[in-house]
Amino acid sequence: MKRVVLITGATSGIGEASAALLAREGWTVFGTSRRRPESTPQGVTWLQMDVRDEASVERAVDEAIARAGRLDALVCNAGFGIFGSIEETPLDSARAQFETNVFGVLACLRAALPHLRASGGRVALVGSLSGRAPIPFQAHYSASKAAVDSLAQALRMEVAPFGVSVSLVEPGDIKTAFNDATEFGDARGSVYGERIARCEAVIRRSLALAPGPAVVARAVLRALTDARPHVRYPVGPDSRAVPFARRVLPDWLSLRFIRRHFEV
Repeated sequence: MKRVVLITGATSGIGEASAALLAREGWTVFGTSRRRPESTPQGVTWLQMDVRDEASVERAVDEAIARAGRLDALVCNAGFGIFGSIEETPLDSARAQFETNVFGVLACLRAALPHLRASGGRVALVGSLSGRAPIPFQAHYSASKAAVDSLAQALRMEVAPFGVSVSLVEPGDIKTAFNDATEFGDARGSVYGERIARCEAVIRRSLALAPGPAVVARAVLRALTDARPHVRYPVGPDSRAVPFARRVLPDWLSLRFIRRHFEV
């Protein structure tokens, strides 16, 4: 019997690469997004879903179950990023960040977990290494991914007795369309202006040299198929250095290195 997976944010970047890889591996794949894409990878069925709307999430999960009869895995990937100082970023923007990146994950989990408990399925939450090593002037994005990190660990403990496994996939810098959609804004007139500009330049240089989303898709596949799935799957050019530094260095020194790296 073919395993069934539902992937959010599946029409570009990491989500699209994961959907295509799982389809090639023989999975029945449902990929979701708010708007219908011009095309989808071969073997991927598109479903409309807005993760910010709980009713929309429930409809998409119900449709996947109606079509496939079961659900074996959920990949929560939908998200976006904002850029700017904590002081100057409007609260509405901060709330929107958490509405998609955190509450969107919760909505999907709430809708899918009854079916995953029935199948003894898998959950892969796409977080970020910035959840462990926060990025200056991307505090809201980093905080949202830190929240997803905690959710993944707590959920893993809660559902373990049901045979459901939960893993956190942690990309570092990855070259995708996600970066083009990041709301960098305009720092002119900001008291942080020059430092924001330098930080943005570092981020853009790093992203230009980063690997594509296929490396993350392979980590997602491992999270869904490993005999003993890991709690974390760090991936990308910083996947060893960041976890090691945060584990062994005192916070003040780790943050100093981060600050120097981003030239702020």
